[in-house]
Amino acid sequence: MAKKLSQKTIRKSWKIWFFWHGCSQQGENLLGNAVAHTMTPVIEELYETKDEKSEAYKRSLTLFNTEQQIGAIAPGILLGTEEAVANKEITPEISDAIKVALIGPTSAIGDSVWVATLIPLMLTLIMTITNLGGVFTYIGPMIYLIGYPLLTSGISWTMWKIGYKTGVEGIHKFMASGKMDQITSAITLLGLIVIGALAASYVSVHIPISIIPPGGETAAVDVDSMINKILPNILPLCLTLGVYGLYSKKKRSPLVIMGIILVIALALTGLGYLTGTY
Repeated sequence: MAKKLSQKTIRKSWKIWFFWHGCSQQGENLLGNAVAHTMTPVIEELYETKDEKSEAYKRSLTLFNTEQQIGAIAPGILLGTEEAVANKEITPEISDAIKVALIGPTSAIGDSVWVATLIPLMLTLIMTITNLGGVFTYIGPMIYLIGYPLLTSGISWTMWKIGYKTGVEGIHKFMASGKMDQITSAITLLGLIVIGALAASYVSVHIPISIIPPGGETAAVDVDSMINKILPNILPLCLTLGVYGLYSKKKRSPLVIMGIILVIALALTGLGYLTGTY
């Protein structure tokens, strides 16, 4: 009779992954220890002898890494491959090859969709609610405090079940259909819109230079207002792009970038006081 994982074991394995996936992150095998911990109930249910269990644990301890929420589809698939190994449908070598092959795509998709897009979207929404003031100052953080774990657990469990049910073949079909490229492009576009809105709403840059005619009391030309009339919020956009360039292209650390911004802010503030703008 073919061996089949019980729903209790599948759920228990997911709970271990969800609560402990990042607790053993280290340089030798990254999430390898977490995978072995996750596979504990699976291995104990599928195998009977000590040698079989030992070999399965050794396979689980090898190097592995992925994004932990959307990337939960990867360990979900590993449950299916371990089940196939136990039923002698595939060899352990094939299972190991599948494990290695899952690292790249699930990490990239998970990081781009969850880390780089969905989390900034949530934070943007929460900051907007919080900035309304009054009672919303407390409602915003409470929504995030409750919503974040509910959303992460829901996404993780859903992707886990998809991984186990569809297996590697289902993922290959989905990738080959081109739908993943469409989803990734749509989410990337959405992320760019969000970043643009954040730059315009929360980044503030002013040029404290005014031209006052001789004997006059009011500025004839306010450089900051003039720039914003021509290209509204172009200065926050330039600062955002500059920070992006320093971080992604020049590989400057966040501390160095913050130091550069501080120096520029001090220089412009001093210029404002010298010219009488402040």
